[in-house]
Parts: sequence; structure tokens; C-alpha cells
Amino acid sequence: MDVKIKQIGVGEQEFVLIYCHAVSEEVREIASFVRSRQGSLSGIQDDKQYEIPISELYYIESVDGKTFLYTKAQVYETPYRIYELENLLRSKRFLRVSKSMLVNLMKIRSIQPALNGRLNAVLQSGEEVIISRNYVKDLKSALKGE
Repeated sequence: MDVKIKQIGVGEQEFVLIYCHAVSEEVREIASFVRSRQGSLSGIQDDKQYEIPISELYYIESVDGKTFLYTKAQVYETPYRIYELENLLRSKRFLRVSKSMLVNLMKIRSIQPALNGRLNAVLQSGEEVIISRNYVKDLKSALKGE
């Protein structure tokens, strides 16, 4: 399969077009991946509301009854509960890695063993998050594409 990328003007609508002889499993996976990167979530910072593209989120964490969205350089509060976001983002390559955290699998740089059966994930931002041993199996399955 050949891949071509064409840069367009700022005012033009971005889109992905796939030419194929048949809609194979590979084509379905590519289309699913592109769809998984679309959308945004509302976040609040300094009493202002922002729309944060899902593809810019590194992880989501619930602390003291509040839920926060983390990008590379910013933190936003969101009114959603962690379980609501888990259901909403399941098809967007996010995975629950602890009772209070979801991680964007596309932002993981590396994973290494930690104590007591847990894993330590290093994100592309350099930040580290712990994957609870209760969620290690789910992570391994997700990374294998199962």
C-alpha cells in the first residue's frame, strides 16, 4: 500500500481518503485509527472553557472528586467523571490504568516493570505514570491489538 500526504491551505477542510480494491481488515483498521483521533473534550482553566482535541490529551486523572485533563503543557478541569470518560474514550485508544486514571495509549513512549507487579509508563512528554497491577493484563491486551 502506498501512502501519499498532500499539504493544504489553512482554510481548507482536512480529510483522509482511502483508495482500495476491497475494504479489507487493514483498511478498516486504518479508518478506525483515523476516527479514533477525532473529537474534543471541554475543559476549564482559569474560569475559561476550552475545547481540547482528544489527540492532544496525554492522560486523565481523578483527584479528590475532580477530574483533570492533562496535555503536554496544560491541565484542565472537566465536569465528567472518570467512568464516563472511560466509556466515551474507549474507542479513542484510551485505557484505564488505575482506579483514578486513563492514559492515551498513543502517548506512551516506553513501559518498564515497577514494584509489586505494577508497570511504569513513560509518556512522550517525559512524565511517568504508574499502571496498577489490576490493569496490567488489559494494557498488554490493548498493546497487542486484542
